[in-house]
Amino acid sequence: MILTGCASSGNQSLKNETPATIQSKITKGVTTKNQVRAMFGDPAKTSFTDKGNMIWEYDLADVSGDAVNYIPIVNLFGSSSSGTKKQLIVMFKKDVVFQYSMSNSPVAIKTGLFK
Repeated sequence: MILTGCASSGNQSLKNETPATIQSKITKGVTTKNQVRAMFGDPAKTSFTDKGNMIWEYDLADVSGDAVNYIPIVNLFGSSSSGTKKQLIVMFKKDVVFQYSMSNSPVAIKTGLFK
C-alpha cells in the first residue's frame, strides 16, 4: 500500500497561474488595484516602498510528502516534503499597476535528521 500526503496553503487563485497567464491579465500602467483584487482577492502581505508605492504579495505553496516519510522506523527520525511555491508581487503607483513579478520555485520542508 502506498500513502501520499498533499497540502496547499496560500492563495488558491494562483494554482493554475503561470508568468504567461499573469502577463495576459495584468498590464502595467493600465490594470487597477481594484481589478487585481477582483482577480486574486486580498493580498497575503502589504508593504510600501520608500517613495510610498504600495506592494501586494500573493503566495501559494503546494507540497506533498516524500517517500522517506513512509519507510517504517526511518520516519521516526524526521519527515521530508517537497513541492512548489508560486509568488505574485504587484507594485502600485497611484492605484495602478506599476510593476509585477510572478515566480514559481521549488520548495523543500525537512524536519528531524533530514534537515
